[in-house]
Order: sequence, then structure tokens, then C-alpha cells
Amino acid sequence: MEIIDNRYYSIVKNILEDPSFSQLKNIEHHGTTRWDHSLRVSYYSYLLARSLKLNAQATARAGLLHDYFFSEKGRRIDKKFLSTFTHPKKALENASVFGLNDIEKNIIVSHMFPLFYCLPKYLESWLVSIVDKVIGIKELSEKLGQKFVYAGNVFILVLFNIVK
Repeated sequence: MEIIDNRYYSIVKNILEDPSFSQLKNIEHHGTTRWDHSLRVSYYSYLLARSLKLNAQATARAGLLHDYFFSEKGRRIDKKFLSTFTHPKKALENASVFGLNDIEKNIIVSHMFPLFYCLPKYLESWLVSIVDKVIGIKELSEKLGQKFVYAGNVFILVLFNIVK
């Protein structure tokens, strides 16, 4: 994904250029890399936050850092599944080096709601959580095919009914 928005790039430049964060380019995630996935979530969340007059800076930064964790090589399937529920806390710990505010912290730790225990407190947190799920479904559907698209659409409908 190419970044053409200079305002967005100026917000996340220090994260994108961080050597540790750059390691996400080597981690497969939803049929892409964790770097590409995080960049998509961050950029589209940022655009929506700007249009909704929310805190676009916090949304961009935390959207980029929401999956900033490293998996153990050769993990068993059950450990991979378990990380679905535990990685927000690891991502928050890793992201703390970037000096996070309260909104950014909540975005990161709550992005897996309702699968993770932390409730989104801010509109920005809800936004990143929903964008993450939509993009994850899109990425997985590209990897797995059309059957997954149907299941993903059902998931989104259920999610929106929970959020009401």
C-alpha cells in the first residue's frame, strides 16, 4: 500500500521507520503481512476519523500499532488461536515505547472486542475495532475465497447488532 497523504505520513512516520516495527513486514497475517494489515487498518481508520471529526492522529497511530506483537516461530495451532485473545495486551506493551495517550492505549487494547475483555471507551476505539474486522475479513476472503466472504458478512451483521 502506497501512502500518498502527507498529513497521515507525518503522523506515523516515526513508527513506520522504527526498526523493531519494521519486523512486522516478515510476519504473515490474514494472507498478507502484519505490516500491510496494520497500515491498511491505520490509514482507513484515519480517513474515517477525519471525516467524522474524531481524533485522527490518535486513530492513525494506534491503528498502526494495534497488532504490534511478535509470534513465536512454529507455534501450535492452539497457541495461535489463543493469541487472538491475548495479543492486544502484548501490542500495548510493545507500543508503549511510542508514548501513547489514553485514547491510543484504549484503541490498541480494545481492538479485539468482543473477543477480548476490554471495552472500547472512545468512538476512535470502536472505529478501529470495526475497520480491523472489515479489513481482516477482506484479507482472509482474498486468501480463502468466496465462502469466507459470506461468513464475514454474517459476522459484520452480528457485530453491528451487538454494538447497538
